[in-house]
Amino acid sequence: MEEPALLNERYQLLEPLGRGGMAVVYRARDLMLERPVAVKILRQHFTADSAFRERFRQEARAAANLAHPNLVTVYDFGIANGHPYIVMEYVPGLHLKEYIRRHAPLPAAQAVSLMVQACAAIGYTHRAGLVHCDVKPQNMLVDPDGRRLKVTDFGIARALASISPDEYNPIVWGSPQYFAPEQAAGRPPSPASDVYALGVIFYEMLTGRLPFEAQDPETLARLHQNAQPIPPRRYNPDIPPILEQIVLKVLSKEPSARYRTADQLGRILMNWNAVQPRGEAASPPVAAPPPPQAAAISPRQRDPLAVDWPTTLLALLALIAVGGLLPFWIWVYFRFHPPL
Repeated sequence: MEEPALLNERYQLLEPLGRGGMAVVYRARDLMLERPVAVKILRQHFTADSAFRERFRQEARAAANLAHPNLVTVYDFGIANGHPYIVMEYVPGLHLKEYIRRHAPLPAAQAVSLMVQACAAIGYTHRAGLVHCDVKPQNMLVDPDGRRLKVTDFGIARALASISPDEYNPIVWGSPQYFAPEQAAGRPPSPASDVYALGVIFYEMLTGRLPFEAQDPETLARLHQNAQPIPPRRYNPDIPPILEQIVLKVLSKEPSARYRTADQLGRILMNWNAVQPRGEAASPPVAAPPPPQAAAISPRQRDPLAVDWPTTLLALLALIAVGGLLPFWIWVYFRFHPPL
């Protein structure tokens, strides 16, 4: 083309930023609001399914209502010439997968910083009742310095999850390296599935390797379901032992053995960050997850996987308080119901 294409008489497509099995992403310009944007246009084979198009509208609308500093903002969505498209905030930089290829293994402080930001974004959506369904580093954008991270593709990933299994299979196996065991078994994803995928990404940032690799998707699915990952310190002895414990817990086969939401994982990593010597923990400001209120951290580093003593103590105090009222209630009962 001699001149850039114009989408719906509003978005001027300037250059492709990336091409994948499901979409092409363009750097573009919103001529109405005079601002740079990214436009993701889904490929032709999605357009034949009317149920998908309707689900795409619903999920894109839900994604457009999300607002968080670590989420790529969705500005607009629609269908042009039969192609569903979504217009998003333009984030200069590269996706996390490419950053890992260039720089892994990342220093522990940097990996924790990026993971805390990913947890903040995905935890926010978990609180909104949404599961990403396709957490992977290709869906995370980082700035050139590797300090800031934003998560993208919520609406598209959730819309793809609505496709029938036979149609969805080519998309599922587009990123099997990050699928939780229950997803690999064909069960619906949950917030704990997103947490597992975050654990795979964390492992990859710290070691430069994936915990499971295979030549075909079926073998890889079996590894996710049955095999135990090699402890990451075998690949990178500089990983702090506590971080290794966190990674292995997040990669548990059973969802109930992991942290249940990204918020929980984020709080654990923020606690680790807080006890590092000044200058080593370099997380940029992120939106901290809401209550429960974190207990004050003692000057000594403690194992974040240990028993949650503040919560246990509060539960015991509540039990004691309720038990202490029993004599009063017995007195009231017999005061107004004297024995015959």
